[in-house]
Parts: sequence; structure tokens; C-alpha cells
Amino acid sequence: MEPVRTCVGCRTRAPRSTLLRVVSIDSVLVPDERASMPGRGAWVHKTPECMDAALRRRAFVRALRVSGPLDTQTIDQYLQRTKG
Repeated sequence: MEPVRTCVGCRTRAPRSTLLRVVSIDSVLVPDERASMPGRGAWVHKTPECMDAALRRRAFVRALRVSGPLDTQTIDQYLQRTKG
């Protein structure tokens, strides 16, 4: 049985293999494709809709337990690369 995680964007439960783990390194959101980076991680679907919802709701800040704004440039570049 595959592990299940909750997407911080749409709040639905999904198999871990369908979600992307995101970590915060020095207030920068970084995709963790192998799900092996140390520290807290937040899980999100690899869709712009879920990413936008998570950013709009400040879900990454709460899930990763960080204070202040997060730089999302790395995540935006990752989504652009994987989309096309």
C-alpha cells in the first residue's frame, strides 16, 4: 500500500507518487523531487492551480513552519520546465 499525503493547495488526499514535496531553504521554496531533502516538507500537486491556491492561502508558510514571505521563483521555474 502506497503512502498517502494531503496536498496543501486543494487539501485532497493523494498517493505520495502523484505529489511534489516542497521544502524551504533560506526562505526559498525548493522542489524536492526525490523526497529526500532534510527538514519539513509540504506536499502539493504538480499543477498551477494547486500551487496558486497554496500560495494564495499561505499554506506553505504554515506547513513548513517558517516566518515571513517565501521566494517562489524556483518553484515557478520548475513548473514551467515540467509543463512543456
